[in-house]
Amino acid sequence: MALQLIGAGLGRTGTMSLKAALEQIGYGPCYHMIEVLQAPGRAQHWLEQAQGGAHDWDAIFDGYRATVDWPAAAFWRQLVERYPDAKVLLSRRDPDRWYDSVMNTIYHALTKAPPEAAPGTLHEFHAMVHALIFEQTFDSRLEERAHAVKVYEAHNQAVIDAIPASNLLVYQPGDGWEPLCRFLNVPVPDEDFPHLNDTGWYRERMGLPPIS
Repeated sequence: MALQLIGAGLGRTGTMSLKAALEQIGYGPCYHMIEVLQAPGRAQHWLEQAQGGAHDWDAIFDGYRATVDWPAAAFWRQLVERYPDAKVLLSRRDPDRWYDSVMNTIYHALTKAPPEAAPGTLHEFHAMVHALIFEQTFDSRLEERAHAVKVYEAHNQAVIDAIPASNLLVYQPGDGWEPLCRFLNVPVPDEDFPHLNDTGWYRERMGLPPIS
């Protein structure tokens, strides 16, 4: 099964909700960072890719119909080249709200290594996300709002400039089912659009204090 939908949007742009939505309308399984976290051995593939290795995309995405979120979003150009018939979904949100969400959630996972007693695969997962996101994407300057927002906006614009409008959906959290289903030519479900992995839920899951 070749990828039919490539999510080019960076993390914290509603990607977990999109994963659930895509799977609900027939574009599943959908690859997401959660797939790597649930099977941390996969992190080694992405770590090698971040370090300049060449990998078999068909093997990495074997059995998947779509992908959203990191780590795949960092390689959207390579994926578009490998799967030229796939549609491209760019999820994005207000840059400052995106930055606040990143700093209140995944920043902690990007910068704090797991305990030494944690399984080795968890250390590989941390090494991968640190190298791919913190170092490679944001040049180890994620704490600098202006720099991070500039990187984020440049990423989004690069996707818009590279992908023909007929093959691209620019989507924001809150847009709901209609634009997504119209883009993929599938019926609109009767159920509410999924709303998953917001900041409060993430911080509770990670044992972080609530935002005051």
